[in-house]
Amino acid sequence: MKPKNIPGVPKQVKGGFHDSESFQKSETEEDVEMRFHHLKERFFSINQWKEYCPESRADFKLCNLNGNIVERLPQEGDYIRIDIPGPGGKEGRSFDWTVIDKIDFDSPNRLLIQCRPSPDPVKFNSKKIAHFYCDKSTSTFVIERNLDMLMAAVYGRNESPNLKSGFINSARNVMIAVGGIFGLSKIQWECLAEGMLKGESE
Repeated sequence: MKPKNIPGVPKQVKGGFHDSESFQKSETEEDVEMRFHHLKERFFSINQWKEYCPESRADFKLCNLNGNIVERLPQEGDYIRIDIPGPGGKEGRSFDWTVIDKIDFDSPNRLLIQCRPSPDPVKFNSKKIAHFYCDKSTSTFVIERNLDMLMAAVYGRNESPNLKSGFINSARNVMIAVGGIFGLSKIQWECLAEGMLKGESE
């Protein structure tokens, strides 16, 4: 199975990938417009993402350039701090870190947030990636609407383990990355995508 060619999503070159999508059909265009408005609020509420998929136990926090948790809309250059079950990497103070390098909301019908593994923002001079994937990998979050359908999706590309963080951390990273390659991360991302849409059908 090949990765989908999605506008704004990097080309798959090496490593694992996934296309995690969820769809919700509506009866009328007016209903889609109302639901999309609420979906946008959920999409940008990164600190609440865990609530959309409590089964995953992964927790996401939006952080500023100093690594402090903030309650606001995300901006390019912000960080997403990820707390996953099990032992955390020492490089990121037991967290995994990504930086938001693209936010695209030019289209009224499609929103996109793209991030990639990064150093811990608290460690200003460090170039070591504090994440189980290397910095060539990306996660692209997309929500979209058309006349009678809503979509929430996460697209992972070039997912290879981070092997440049010391022996113990590298061993941990390989274990998590292998799980992702065998589809475990896709299950988690599909849970998040479905959870975002589920709130719009209640």
